[in-house]
Amino acid sequence: MPERKPQANSSLRQRLHEIIFEADTPAGKLFDVVLIISILLSVVVVMLDSVASLQQDYGRIFYIAEWFFTLLFTAEYILRLSCIGRPLKYAGSFFGVVDLLSIIPTYLSLFLPSGKYLLVIRILRLLRVFRVLKLVPYVGEANYLLRALRASRRKILVFLFSVVLLMVIFGAVMYIVEGPEHGFTSIPRSIYWSIVTMTTVGYGDISPQTSLGQTIASLVMILGYGIIAIPTGIVTAEMTFSRQISTQSCPECSAEGHAPDAKHCKFCGVELNPE
Repeated sequence: MPERKPQANSSLRQRLHEIIFEADTPAGKLFDVVLIISILLSVVVVMLDSVASLQQDYGRIFYIAEWFFTLLFTAEYILRLSCIGRPLKYAGSFFGVVDLLSIIPTYLSLFLPSGKYLLVIRILRLLRVFRVLKLVPYVGEANYLLRALRASRRKILVFLFSVVLLMVIFGAVMYIVEGPEHGFTSIPRSIYWSIVTMTTVGYGDISPQTSLGQTIASLVMILGYGIIAIPTGIVTAEMTFSRQISTQSCPECSAEGHAPDAKHCKFCGVELNPE
C-alpha cells in the first residue's frame, strides 16, 4: 500500500493538471468556461461597486461577492501551482503574474480601501478564452506576430529614433517660423505640436498661422502617413513563416506553444502525454 501512494499522488496531480490547464477534454473545457464566467461576474461586481448610488444600496452584497470571488481565485491559483512540476516557473509566467495580481487587490483593500478597484485587472484573465474556444489559429498567429516583433525590434528602435529626431527638427523649425505670438511659445511645445501633427492626431490647440508654417505643417502631415506604414513593413518582412500549435500545456513547466505532434516539451524536455 505505501508503494502506491506516490503513484496515486502523481495520478491526482496529472488529473488536476489536465482539468486546470488543458482545454482539450470536457472537464478541462468546463473548468475554463466556469472560470471565465466567474471572472466576468467578478469584474462586473467591481465596476458596479464603483457607482456611488449602487454602492450605497448594495455595498454589502458587493463586498461579500468580492471576497467570494477572491477566495475562489485564490484556491484556483494554489491548485495551479500544486499540479505542475515547476510552480515558480508558472508563477513567473504572464498568466501566473496576472493570476496573482487578480487576487492581491482584495487583500490590499484591508489596508488601502481604494486598492480594491485594481481588481479590474482580472479582465486580462479572459485571454484564456483562446484556449477554451479552441481558437488555436489565433493563438498561433499571436505567437507568430510576437516572434516577428522580437526579430525586428532593433530595426524598429532605429526607426523610432529617426522619427524622434525628425520631430525635434520640425518642432525647432516651427518655433522659428511661427514664434510665441502664434502659440509656439517654446521648442518643447513646438515638438509637442510636431508629435501631434505627425501622428495625425491633430488636437488643434496649436496651429500655424503663416503661409510658410502651414506649408511645413502640410509636409509633416504627409510624412506622418508615410511613417505609419514603415513599422508595418518592417514587421511584415520578418513574418516569413507560420506554423500551427496545439493547446497542450507542459505538466512540468506549464509552457505552451507546442506543435500538434510534439511528444516532449521543447522547453524542459518532459514527456507531454505520459502513459
